[in-house]
Amino acid sequence: MKRKAPVTMALLVIIAIVFAFEVLTHAYDTDQGMIDLGAIVPGLVQHGELWRLITSMFLHAGWLHWLANSWALYQLGTLYEVLFGSKRFTLIYFTTGIIAGLASSLYNHGPAVGASGAVFGILGAFIFSIRRSPLYRHQPWTRGLIAQLVFWIAVNLAIGYSVPHIDNVAHVGGLISGLLLGFIPHRIPPPPPSESVIDVGTFNHRDSEGTERSPQ
Repeated sequence: MKRKAPVTMALLVIIAIVFAFEVLTHAYDTDQGMIDLGAIVPGLVQHGELWRLITSMFLHAGWLHWLANSWALYQLGTLYEVLFGSKRFTLIYFTTGIIAGLASSLYNHGPAVGASGAVFGILGAFIFSIRRSPLYRHQPWTRGLIAQLVFWIAVNLAIGYSVPHIDNVAHVGGLISGLLLGFIPHRIPPPPPSESVIDVGTFNHRDSEGTERSPQ
């Protein structure tokens, strides 16, 4: 699985390194520390510091924030990248993450950090990527996987609206842009179902030789 999801694994490593630096410098203890490292701040983004839309995706506001986003990215990113390819995953991850950051900069006071906007983008893209795939949309696991995705979208949005300081504006921005990007035609078809079987109950991946690999 790791060899087939190189972008996801690279993102997780970079995010971990950045968070380790935050811990060593105690940057996440203060708003100013996060701003100095590249958090989204509405006034600064609107005045041309657009690079914050990228840097903020690699920053996290604490241990729980980092662990939750890393686990979600590991689960969703590896599966999406295996099914639809690294180029498509990279496009969707960064595009939805940037759009989520823009949404946050327009409606929140900041500072805002985290990869969750891009994670919601992958969640949204999954739905229509599967429905539009001629190889996957008629597979028996399709309905179950989409139902799981919709369930977790609803749960996480509900948590975001009920827990203070969670940037649900970014989540919704990432989700909507991901749904739209899911309509992009598949230029490179994913591997045929005869060579790749997905166990949606555990997100396990079984290759043509029968070897089971799990992103968990």
